[in-house]
Amino acid sequence: MAGPQVESFFDTDTNTVSYVVIDPDTRHCAVVDSVLDYDPAAGRTRYHSAQRLVDYVRKHDLIVEWLLETHVHADHLSAAPWIQQQVGGQLAIGSHIQTVQSTFGKIFNAGSEFARDGSQFDHLFEDGEHYRVGNLEAVALHTPGHTPACMSHLIGDAVFVGDTLFMPDYGTARCDFPGGDARTLYRSVRKLLALPGSTRMFLCHDYLPEGRDQYHWETTVEEQRRANIHVHDGVDEEQFVAMREKRDAGLDMPRLILPSVQVNMRAGHLPPAEDNGVHYLKIPLNSI
Repeated sequence: MAGPQVESFFDTDTNTVSYVVIDPDTRHCAVVDSVLDYDPAAGRTRYHSAQRLVDYVRKHDLIVEWLLETHVHADHLSAAPWIQQQVGGQLAIGSHIQTVQSTFGKIFNAGSEFARDGSQFDHLFEDGEHYRVGNLEAVALHTPGHTPACMSHLIGDAVFVGDTLFMPDYGTARCDFPGGDARTLYRSVRKLLALPGSTRMFLCHDYLPEGRDQYHWETTVEEQRRANIHVHDGVDEEQFVAMREKRDAGLDMPRLILPSVQVNMRAGHLPPAEDNGVHYLKIPLNSI
């Protein structure tokens, strides 16, 4: 299977990796999981991280076909709408975004102005849906558990798994957000690990575990099956669920979950400006 050229962009503030995934033959590409810089203390956004992606696309004369969101991120705000204004592309997420919008629409008391049908996005992927990036064959794989709408994308010989898996020495995604489920995550992981062992796997985050001092975000299916500390071959579903639920019970909420989710459930758009022209983010108290 032909492989894309993959360029990685690491955001140190949120430990997020964004990607430009390129078909070398046509110079068409997809942008995966972009980051909008956000200062929570000042309530200010800026586009430094997103500008790096745009600059790369323009420098190499790439044609953006897709702006892919692997899920509604809880740790960073998406810059996809701004990037779309600069270089085009269809903004897409998994069809189960509707479940996430329904859940968090209630939490944020978003009101009737907030559509819960995924219409903020240009395209909603179904599980197993085939599409193309240039001449590269691609398929969307529904991999819920971290969130109900998590979608991995197999593009040629490379799979982009969002938060579903981390590097083998760090493990797997948490499952304690609204709509998350450890048993579902285990089954999604096994779905990914059924791909050919040589499949390149690209992750949305890296956090340095004890004993490692360099960031990494690329591995392989074979390596995950052999060495993932949470879900390597031989770990059964019940073992995983017990481990994951115990671990999640001791985790703090992500620093940016409240601003991130209410923006990302809107496809990266801010909530509508109020009558003074200012956009506001809500902080629901004692709700999650």
